Amino acid sequence: MSRIQAVLFDIDGTLVDSVYDHVVAWWESFAAQGLSVPHTEIHRRIGKDGGLLVGELMEIAGADRADDSLSSALSSGHDDRYGDRVDQLTVLPGARELVRATKDHGMTVVLATSAPDHELQALRKLLDVDDLVDAVTSSEDVETAKPDGTVVDIALGRARVSASAAVMMGDATWDFLAATPLGVGGIGVCSGGIGSAELIAAGASETYRDPADVLANCPLYA
Repeated sequence: MSRIQAVLFDIDGTLVDSVYDHVVAWWESFAAQGLSVPHTEIHRRIGKDGGLLVGELMEIAGADRADDSLSSALSSGHDDRYGDRVDQLTVLPGARELVRATKDHGMTVVLATSAPDHELQALRKLLDVDDLVDAVTSSEDVETAKPDGTVVDIALGRARVSASAAVMMGDATWDFLAATPLGVGGIGVCSGGIGSAELIAAGASETYRDPADVLANCPLYA
């Protein structure tokens, strides 16, 4: 960890407590179309490319994933319902302090997300750490989001560091499935509801309860 020059932060579930709001928004969107999907199937896909998520959940619900009009309606339904919940989102314990500590330790801060711009704007406003952020990615930068590694590669370019000099901090397996093949190390947080064993199996080298736990116990911040 002593060689790390940049931290690539996922946001949803890593810095902001929003994962279960996404789950509910997707569940309600499917229900509005007369489709039933277990919450657990939605939860394990949060953080995955939206097109892949919708297609897989459509199959689980018994719908034709090639039905573009239904797919579009489901995505729009999620966006509307999630938008209604934005005011309920909260910053995870220690998130702002962790971003500030990253900056204070001389590391580059990157918000390495593939969230749509309208979601990202709300998350950034809530986090209120833009003065500490050096670079940002969003869905506008990529055609396919995580677990595709393109967004991580773009984040590295904007941070101007090599893969070996960066670490991905995330809460979902998709974060590490995207970062690890590029040679980017991983720090996992369980604040998105995914367990330590799954995060490590996906490529995280260590895991913590939440951002506050990272700040208190991760050697990177010693």
